Amino acid sequence: MTYNFDQCPDRRGTESVKWDLYPGTLPLWVADMDFKVAPEIQAALQKRLEHGVFGYELVPDSYFEAMHKWFAQRHGWDDIDRRNIVPTTGVIAAYSAAIKAMTVPGDKVMVMTPCYNAFFPAIRNNKCVQLDNPLKYDGHYIVDWDDFEKKAAEAKVLLLCNPHNPAGRVWTREELLLMARICRQHNVFVISDEIHCELTYPGHDYTPWATLPEEYVLNSVSCISPTKAFNLAGIQIANIYAKDPAVLSKMDRAINDNECCDVNVFGVTALKAAYTAGGEWLDQLREYLYHNARTVSCFLEDELPAVNVLPLEGTYLMWIDCRTALREGEPLEGFSERFGKFLQEKVQLTLSTGSIYGAAGEGFMRVNIACPRSRLLDGMQRFIVGFEAYKSTPWQ
Repeated sequence: MTYNFDQCPDRRGTESVKWDLYPGTLPLWVADMDFKVAPEIQAALQKRLEHGVFGYELVPDSYFEAMHKWFAQRHGWDDIDRRNIVPTTGVIAAYSAAIKAMTVPGDKVMVMTPCYNAFFPAIRNNKCVQLDNPLKYDGHYIVDWDDFEKKAAEAKVLLLCNPHNPAGRVWTREELLLMARICRQHNVFVISDEIHCELTYPGHDYTPWATLPEEYVLNSVSCISPTKAFNLAGIQIANIYAKDPAVLSKMDRAINDNECCDVNVFGVTALKAAYTAGGEWLDQLREYLYHNARTVSCFLEDELPAVNVLPLEGTYLMWIDCRTALREGEPLEGFSERFGKFLQEKVQLTLSTGSIYGAAGEGFMRVNIACPRSRLLDGMQRFIVGFEAYKSTPWQ
């Protein structure tokens, strides 16, 4: 079956965070897609809806079997079953519970910045201390290994984004192994957020943390969900994987303490449908997104070579270095927010400002490319107009 990603329903006026929070602008910011879900998922949800009763939901064996088959066939991760999974309401809830389970107030949690902004309140709300390991940037991001080891000597937990949001990196197995060795050497527990794991592009394969050697996996949990790849964010369903039964018991206790242990009745149905019938849709989606990324890179390279568009290895979120828009005398601090506000007001375009992902993101903007290509090109044309207008406006 061929799926059409060039046509999408109008989301305005549907209480959509993406479309209705900043009315009158073209939203290429928050990480949800404008595409309809796979018809196979929609059909499964419709069948569940027609039953008409939506009480408390048991998580059946078929739920775990669907996950096991999907990850074994697609990613070589073949030991998922009911014994090592704790279902929960979402990945944010999952890694927040994991921090709670594996730390005490005052412990340090290391993050690789710029990183997903929801990491920061999860650390703060658990009364832990954020420890930044800024990625090295030279037109591309790599780990600063000297700083990583230095920070690992202080940290209790590494909160990892695999693949990385917003930098778009898909960590190689070799990189993950080096992280794992350093963390084990310093007794740092690893919490791996792998919500973007299905969204990778040619030449960049996702490596589940849980497929590393057992001594590293026992010192970790992985947080997984179909919601990002299958555009199910509003349904809210996720899973915590732990190989060590003692760690899994702590996770179960933490999600109960955090009151996020009851799963969404539609989440169970959606996950099963995604992992059993959504593969062809996902494969075509990834191809479409890959060409969207190529479109953005080529368009801006031709029309606005002053900006650097980072190569996208994974996610549907492109990271753009906009620091060449700085006016004479303008400080870098606060630039992303000023530039983002200018784009909204001048060209009615909403992007995510890089500074929300930590100080290392200042000067960058994040662009959501998960929309029809014509809409994306409209956004890039607005971006060029806004960039040039901003740069030509004197700094005061």
